[in-house]
Amino acid sequence: MDDISKKTFDFQGRKITGQEINFESKGENWNVYLLEDGTKLRVKLVVLDVARLDEYNNVGEPLYQFRAQQLVNVEVPDNLKKKVQ
Repeated sequence: MDDISKKTFDFQGRKITGQEINFESKGENWNVYLLEDGTKLRVKLVVLDVARLDEYNNVGEPLYQFRAQQLVNVEVPDNLKKKVQ
């Protein structure tokens, strides 16, 4: 990493320098959960950006910080829906 592309990131209450890393999604699959009442819950995490920090874990690997958006879709059976007046 060169110093020109470094930024400061908030990480666990501290300011840590690091660099934004470009990435390519290889798949963004939905996790599907069928609830016991018949509701189908679908959840997906979509990563928006990634930074490699100038900080390392106890085995020498760099720490990464990411920002993500959680998408949720709920399919509720008709018998659980309230009648709209």
